[in-house]
Amino acid sequence: MKIRAAQSSEADTLSRIAMRSKAYWGYSEDFMAACVDELSVSAADIARDDFHCSVAADGDVVLGFYVLEKQLKDQIELGALFVAPEHIGAGVGKALMDSAKQHAVDLGSVILAIQGDPNAEKFYLAAGAVLTGRKASESIAGRFLPTFEITLIPERSR
Repeated sequence: MKIRAAQSSEADTLSRIAMRSKAYWGYSEDFMAACVDELSVSAADIARDDFHCSVAADGDVVLGFYVLEKQLKDQIELGALFVAPEHIGAGVGKALMDSAKQHAVDLGSVILAIQGDPNAEKFYLAAGAVLTGRKASESIAGRFLPTFEITLIPERSR
């Protein structure tokens, strides 16, 4: 497995992985339909300078991906981290998270902000995140998602 920058031609593949990964948790068809826009990645997104997307790949097969975006001074947001369902539990998510943390540091960030799915809470806590609260979902009215932060460089924290 190698982690590398995403290519614009992989946008549809990444969108499919995001949808399949979210559906893995047993969400209803209505729920999934409400998430399509939020989970879609476009070639234009990948081409943006402020959209840092990397994939975990085994040869030509994309196993998962992450996105870093919305950088503010010393903080950047993990906009997405998804693993194809057939690779969940095989270390792909951990490798992507480790890469995302290093990538964030390379971009000058001290804090990695995360809004995660409730099913991913244990994953983010195991990755060193601290639960910071809850935020309303942009896709599902009345649904609240956990928010986290990871301090990437403790000696430089705010």
